[in-house]
Amino acid sequence: MNLFKNLESKDNTPQENSPLAYRMRPRALEEFVNQKHLLAEGKPLLRAIKADRLTSIILYGPPGTGKTALASVISKVTNSLFCRLNAVTSSVKELRVVIETARKRKKLYNQKTILFIDEIHRFNKAQQDVLMPDVEEGNVILIGATTHNPFFSINPPIISRSGVFELKPLGDDDILKILSTALRDKERGLGKMKIKVTEEALKLMVRASDGDARRALNILEIGALTTLPDEDNVIHYSRQVALDCIGRKVVLYDNKEDGHYDTISGFIKSMRGSDPDACVYWLAKMIYAGEDVRFIARRIVICAAEDVGNADPQALILANAAMQAALNIGLPEARIPLAQAALYIACAPKSNASYLAIESALKDVREKRLLEVPEGIKDAHYKGARRLKRGEGYIYPHDREQEALEQKYLPCKNRYYFPKDKGLEAGFKELLELKEKLIKGGA
Repeated sequence: MNLFKNLESKDNTPQENSPLAYRMRPRALEEFVNQKHLLAEGKPLLRAIKADRLTSIILYGPPGTGKTALASVISKVTNSLFCRLNAVTSSVKELRVVIETARKRKKLYNQKTILFIDEIHRFNKAQQDVLMPDVEEGNVILIGATTHNPFFSINPPIISRSGVFELKPLGDDDILKILSTALRDKERGLGKMKIKVTEEALKLMVRASDGDARRALNILEIGALTTLPDEDNVIHYSRQVALDCIGRKVVLYDNKEDGHYDTISGFIKSMRGSDPDACVYWLAKMIYAGEDVRFIARRIVICAAEDVGNADPQALILANAAMQAALNIGLPEARIPLAQAALYIACAPKSNASYLAIESALKDVREKRLLEVPEGIKDAHYKGARRLKRGEGYIYPHDREQEALEQKYLPCKNRYYFPKDKGLEAGFKELLELKEKLIKGGA
């Protein structure tokens, strides 16, 4: 009698009325498309799966890249008992029952349990903490699947006890191969139907999927099932059918994790790297995905000061004006001043000399002994200041420009600002070099 029968994996064989994307999931490791960085011959994850020596892992990547499918394949090739939970619907009580049963199974039968938790990022801290002791002791082998960066969404103790494997979006050729297989497959796919898909329609489905195999198969299936056949019972899947099935494109973008940080990083680095086309593309992605206009505008202002600086001071003025305009008019029109400012910064001469100067000065203030303001430039406006010799010896530069050059504004000769030979800052550099020559000449 199997004491644990109720917790064993159910038969997940796709039914004929299941969605096409579900039916077409890989059934074996050899059927996986892409993910060669994880599943190519000799890779550690593949070796662990084949040898049934798997330890706890987190599978992380965008939707439709094969996380759940890989867990399902592991369930078929391993000798461990496979239990599946979904973090959206499972409670702490259910989780405790599964873990306790796995503990007993290991003790009585020396049998391992693989616990697959789909969308593990949905578990709160308390739910994740329930897992930790038994993951560490090996009472369960955890396979967690998540679309969220696990370093943001999963407790560090679980991360430290698990291998983290990132699945990549599928390439265009991979998606095309999956669609073609689904059209031919008579057992699980649409092979029993007479479907003629134009090359344009296939290309459109590939582009619209953005590397998501599930989305591509859903578009294919909706069009095939809703398009009326002709008199010969042939379904003509045209570009227009594909367009109708795609609808509004969904951009994978989250406000607190990779989508947000990676895109803004690409945007800033494109402005800094003087690539206007890349810069406006990442800006468009953020606007389309609904990013906060204030967040975008602030990044443009920072970039104007940090990366353009005095090479073109107009950049900061324009960036600040664009921020005010964007906040005043709102979207969709706010996209125009934001684009104008971002493109100006991308094309402007670059100098980070101001940024480096303040960073260097702050480092000295933070780490070294504080310098005293020289007596000659101390405040002398109050009664009694002269008795303390405040301001004594100060030279007013507008009256005696040549003599004022040697006036001490710091008690030692620290250098922080090194103007670059770019834009207007080249003139600053020339003036400071001339000042140095005049001081040396006077000496």
